[in-house]
Amino acid sequence: MSFPTALDALDVARWQFGITTVYHFILVPLTIGLSVMVAIMETMWLKTQKEHWLKATKFFGRLFLINFALGVATGIVQEFQFGMNWSEYSRMVGDIFGAPLAIEALLAFFMESTFLGLWIFGWGKLSPKLHATMIWLVAAGVNLSALWILGANSWMQHPVGATLNPATGRFELDGVGGFFQVVANPTLWLTFFHVVLSAWLLAGTFIAGLAIWWMVRAANSGEEGEKQARNIWRPVARFGLLIMFIGGIGTAISGDLQGKHLIAEQPMKMAAAESLCHTEKGAAFTVFSWGNCEGDNEPTKIIEIPYLLSFLATNDPTAEVKGVKDLQQEMVQAFNNNEAFKAQYGDASQYSFAPPANAVFWSFRLMIGLGLFSMLLAFAGLWLTRKGALPRQKWLSTLALISLPMPFLGASFGWIFTEIGRQPWVVVPNFATGADPVGDVFMMTQAGVSGSVSAGAMLASLIVFTLLYAALGVVWYWLMRRYALEGVSNKPTGEGQNHDLAFSY
Repeated sequence: MSFPTALDALDVARWQFGITTVYHFILVPLTIGLSVMVAIMETMWLKTQKEHWLKATKFFGRLFLINFALGVATGIVQEFQFGMNWSEYSRMVGDIFGAPLAIEALLAFFMESTFLGLWIFGWGKLSPKLHATMIWLVAAGVNLSALWILGANSWMQHPVGATLNPATGRFELDGVGGFFQVVANPTLWLTFFHVVLSAWLLAGTFIAGLAIWWMVRAANSGEEGEKQARNIWRPVARFGLLIMFIGGIGTAISGDLQGKHLIAEQPMKMAAAESLCHTEKGAAFTVFSWGNCEGDNEPTKIIEIPYLLSFLATNDPTAEVKGVKDLQQEMVQAFNNNEAFKAQYGDASQYSFAPPANAVFWSFRLMIGLGLFSMLLAFAGLWLTRKGALPRQKWLSTLALISLPMPFLGASFGWIFTEIGRQPWVVVPNFATGADPVGDVFMMTQAGVSGSVSAGAMLASLIVFTLLYAALGVVWYWLMRRYALEGVSNKPTGEGQNHDLAFSY
């Protein structure tokens, strides 16, 4: 059976990896953020012995476990794709890319899963302090896992500590020092703090959204409900709102630092994200744009804010920012002077080194806009619950529900921007100068796809995985909704109670 020539193996492989990765990444920030928040809640209960912290720990701990389990299930497929659809990529960079992933699996994943089991089954069996230590170790493992995975991805965004072995034609770590350069990669640490802080924003929105919805509902349901709203949901909502505020400010600051870093490391990504075709001094920030900078094309722009792009990029409103067309010419010249590039890819002038313009431009703005939407709930919630007030406005509970998916979508669009923005590279050039061997370490996406897996086989697996992940998504939503609607019990749960039974699944 033959497939039409329009069915390109590279395009199908990219779609498959993109779909499965976004499905998986929807769950990841909640796991990262909620692990720390549940640990804080249990610690607050230990310190204060206030009943609402214990109830919140169990309520959100149950939701954390559902999310963690589905996150693991959807993440397993990623490793298989490296060895199948992207076997050429794995052959070329496996010596480097595999190292942080192996450490993540052997150290972080086993750490978080082991202590998570002790936390689940340790209620009423471990001492309260030891039990709280277990969830803190889970949180540490989750964040270590994120660190090592981002270490591998950050190396793809900005390779360091590597060299091209001419005998094997593969990239290898440049000794022990090369491994430590991978760990110390500034791209890694900027990305890690941005991901963690955005996960706090997401987890804070999740906690505050559910707590506010329950608070308003309980406050309008009679005397007993009002007592639950005031004694349980209001302090939990305030906690979530505070985390939202901290996470939101931290995300904005870390995002600004990361953007300035990208201007230096991946100027083409940022130029495309701003629809900037030509190098300009005092460049304007474009609010709406459609089109690309290829050939004689110019994108259609609506609403430009003078000098703002230059200020965001460099802190100088009159600074020069390079455009897509000028960067294209610079890269063609640079790669035509690079023997490693010419030997594998030929004349650089046949390639466009700009990412898909519309996808990058809009994913960048949706990432920011959806993240900012959560702050509406933070300001409204903090204002309406000030000075001991117990809000009953139903519009607030509606806003809380609407806010729940926004940071999930914002984080996903951020990941889409990060990955699509580095196209056509799977390993972005470092442009190291002098005798640094990392200057020859780069790989175009087209060179990473497997030559032995047909487009038809990739399409079949794409359909199967998409349907499977859709089914898992339905299961995730059903379980999260079911346990979120159960709420908490009004029955006291003192320290002497069998918490293992109270925390049953």
